[in-house]
Amino acid sequence: MYFIALATDYDGTLAHDGIVSRKTLDALERFKKSGRKLVLVTGRELPDLKGVFPDIGVFDKVVAENGALIYTPASEEERVISPSPEPKFVARLKKQGVKPLSVGRSIVATWEPHQATVLEVIKTLGLELEIIFNKGAVMILPSGINKATGLTAALQDLRLSPHNVVGVGDAENDHAFLQACGCSVAVDNAIPAVKNTADLITRGARGKGVEELIDKLIKRDHEIVPKHHDGIVLGSVGGNEVYLSPTDTVLIAGSSGIGKSTLATALTERFVESGFQFCVFDPEGDYDGLEGAVRLGDGSSAPTKAQVLDLIAKADSNIVINGLALRVNERPDFFADLLPGLSSFRRRTARPHWLIIDEAHHLLPKRRDDTRAVLSLELPGTVLITVHPEAISTDALRLVTAIIALGPKAKDVVKDFCKETGIEPPKEISSPRGERVLFWRPQKRKKLAMVKAIEPHQSLKRHSRKYAEGQLDEAGSFYFHGPDDAMNLRAHNLMIFAQIAEGIDDKTWEFHLRAGDYSKWFRHQIRDKDLARETAEAEEDRTLSAEESRKRVLEAVRRRYTAPATAPEEQRAT
Repeated sequence: MYFIALATDYDGTLAHDGIVSRKTLDALERFKKSGRKLVLVTGRELPDLKGVFPDIGVFDKVVAENGALIYTPASEEERVISPSPEPKFVARLKKQGVKPLSVGRSIVATWEPHQATVLEVIKTLGLELEIIFNKGAVMILPSGINKATGLTAALQDLRLSPHNVVGVGDAENDHAFLQACGCSVAVDNAIPAVKNTADLITRGARGKGVEELIDKLIKRDHEIVPKHHDGIVLGSVGGNEVYLSPTDTVLIAGSSGIGKSTLATALTERFVESGFQFCVFDPEGDYDGLEGAVRLGDGSSAPTKAQVLDLIAKADSNIVINGLALRVNERPDFFADLLPGLSSFRRRTARPHWLIIDEAHHLLPKRRDDTRAVLSLELPGTVLITVHPEAISTDALRLVTAIIALGPKAKDVVKDFCKETGIEPPKEISSPRGERVLFWRPQKRKKLAMVKAIEPHQSLKRHSRKYAEGQLDEAGSFYFHGPDDAMNLRAHNLMIFAQIAEGIDDKTWEFHLRAGDYSKWFRHQIRDKDLARETAEAEEDRTLSAEESRKRVLEAVRRRYTAPATAPEEQRAT
């Protein structure tokens, strides 16, 4: 469920000649029973609305007076979000013969052709008021108040994002709130200007159009998400933009160090620009310093489920859940414990709009027996990032709607995915050698497309905590075993590496030094070319004693990772 709420105009949209039909009301009630919310957005004053619409209680919120008044039917609470009309303004209009004239809690309304007189009085008195038209009606409100501002206030009360709202209307004063919604709809009787800017136009007019829209939303709301409105640009193919939908489940896969996290970082920047809330599961500290996000957890303290759920409830908070303090075998359990609560929150609010799950083969492993129970039926707005797609739960892989494969072995990623899911592989494409980004939608069976992917504006200070304090897996750790395999000391991070290196004998130290083992580990596992290059110089310098080479290598490690933060350390980026 992506669209959590329906925001609808009243006159000419929901109602015909001021009356809502029984069939339309039944559709509204059916929409509510699906677990969604209803918001009425109207230019009418509240007493008038209650008089013509006794079933107003079906709505969770009512935005009246063209955005100036928020009403909650369940509690009958009224909240005015703009100033009351100036008495001198109302008096002058009456003196000028403006009739009929209606005065609400904030709105002042009349009919054409009195707009010229109204404008003259506003200028004469020097008031900050605006005129809004609605099929002959002339509504006067404080500057900046319209249906969009009222809807925003109502959604804040409901803790919902405009991205997850479908708006439907018919007239000039509906433009603002329709464009603020994740999907805008015009009923068939709408004026041409509204139809021209709407994402969808119903076949039916007024209430019948709303009934038609509700049926679509209940059956499959994912299918009406407009890509140009809520889609995220991944890149381009032949000059045409490629979008990811917030209802997609995306797999980003490729070999280590090929740019998966870099692409994910670029996507988070687009999320921020578009007002999407996101949450990153970061098992190894790769996203420290991500702009626009709050980090929970670090190398010494693990985040808690309560912290995550409390912070994600704030619509303007993006989160990076740092799992460095968790052991590798603890991470799937932590994720399995957190996901049901997060999924429940997403079902109610559709937030966070995007989940990024890095090292997805650790958090959703194929070998885990309860993965199916952990997963929701769908993972909309989810990005799975991995080096090993074949190690991810098959249940999770079958939910994938878009694959982004990186690197010279990108095609192998697609083949592995197809093998695991039983989906027929796509047809081959001709492409240049070397690194590339391939894009494919499995359900659409189209050819692979080579995409020129977006790049991030920021450079993350990646991996420093991960490699300094975290726990690398067995394959990524360094092992001191010496020339005769007399020992087997495992260093699962750089701090442990430094401690062991200081305590081992010179013979063992030099054995690994002359074999180039240190620089190889730094280059391939730590992925720090500068550290590897500096270490290689020490490895190749035969004039250095064991003590001197050890000092040089460990100083290079501490300078970059384990020493107190300095300006150069903060500037380091990979």
